[in-house]
Amino acid sequence: MNDFMTVETLSTFAGLVAAVSIIVQFTKPLIKKNFIDGAVRIYTFVISLLLTFTFAKTGQGVQGILLTVVNAILVSLTAMGGYEVIADPLGEKTKEEI
Repeated sequence: MNDFMTVETLSTFAGLVAAVSIIVQFTKPLIKKNFIDGAVRIYTFVISLLLTFTFAKTGQGVQGILLTVVNAILVSLTAMGGYEVIADPLGEKTKEEI
């Protein structure tokens, strides 16, 4: 395999997760600087949705659209979870009290 990312790679689950993770990690500072903290999760889903519709659309009509949206949800959740496991596996989340 001589190519890093190909259309065939992007049409797989692992390829989509890798692409979403890379795009979000390089552009996340722009989103964090201009929007609230939770916007990164929405941004991840939007990137996942765009890539999934472009490279891995499944089916026709309403059923195909719904299945593609469900796949995009799975891709975005996996991409967000994968980053947490790799980048900060021992990180602890704290809840701020108001």
